[in-house]
Amino acid sequence: MSLKKIDSHQHFLKPDQVSYCWMKPDMPLAKDFLPSDLKPWLDQHGVQKTILVEAADSEEENEFLFQLAADNDFIAGVVIWLDMESPDFADDLARSMKIPKFVGIRPMIESIEDERWMLRPTVKNSFSKLQEQDVCFDFLTHPKHLPYALQILAEFPELRTVINHISKPPIKDGVLDPWAELIEKAGAHENVFCKLSGMITEADHQAWKPADLAPYIRHILKVFGSNRCMFGSDWPVCLLAGTYDDAIGALQENLSDLNPQELENIFWGTASRFYRI
Repeated sequence: MSLKKIDSHQHFLKPDQVSYCWMKPDMPLAKDFLPSDLKPWLDQHGVQKTILVEAADSEEENEFLFQLAADNDFIAGVVIWLDMESPDFADDLARSMKIPKFVGIRPMIESIEDERWMLRPTVKNSFSKLQEQDVCFDFLTHPKHLPYALQILAEFPELRTVINHISKPPIKDGVLDPWAELIEKAGAHENVFCKLSGMITEADHQAWKPADLAPYIRHILKVFGSNRCMFGSDWPVCLLAGTYDDAIGALQENLSDLNPQELENIFWGTASRFYRI
C-alpha cells in the first residue's frame, strides 16, 4: 500500500502582489511560484495535502494565501503572519480563526534583528493568547534563538509549537553543538513538534549529499520520535539547493530503516494531528 503524504511546509510567492522583506531582485526565487508549479511534484510523489506557510509579514500576503487555499483543495491548512506586538492581536487572532483552513501563525523570527524579540512583554502576551486559544505556533529559528525559545516554552507549557527546518543547524559545516543540546531541551516539552524540512538549503548547495543530513535527522528522531516529526519540502526555497525530488528523496533515504508506522507518522499522521486537518 502506498504511503499517504502531507507536505507540512511549502510556500507560494507572487512578488508583483506581495512584498517580501528577504527577497532581492536577482534572487532565483524572485518570481511567481504558484499552485500550478507545485502540483505536478505533489502528484509525482503521492502528496495529497500541504500546509501553506507564510513568507511575508503582511496582511496582504495573508489574503493572498487564504485565496489560494480556497481555490485549491490540496491546501489543507494555512499558517499566516499576525503582528504579535499589536494591541489588537487578540481580535486579529479571533478573526483569523473564523477563516476556513486557518491552522496557525508564524512570525519570521530569523529575520528580526533583536534575537530576544520573543521575550518582549507584548509578544509574550500574544503567546499567552495563542496558548489560551490552543492555536499552533511555528518557530522559524536559528540555533542562536533556541535559548529564548526555551524560555517561552517554559513559561507557556501548553503552547502547541512546531520547530521549522530543525532550527537550521550549520549542516554545511557538519557542526552539531550547541544545536544538538538546545534542540534536545526543546524536545523535552511534549507539546513541541519538529519539521524535517529545510535541511538541504542548510547544506552545501553545490555539493551536498543525503549522508550530510544523517547526523541531524538521527538526532531529531532520537529527541522527538516519529510521532512528533513531520515531513516538509520547504518548496520553493528548496530549489536553491536542489529539487522537490531532492528534498523528499534525501529524507526518504535517511529514513530507510524505519518501520511502516514510523514512516506513516512522519509523512502523514504527525502533521495531520498537529494541525488538526
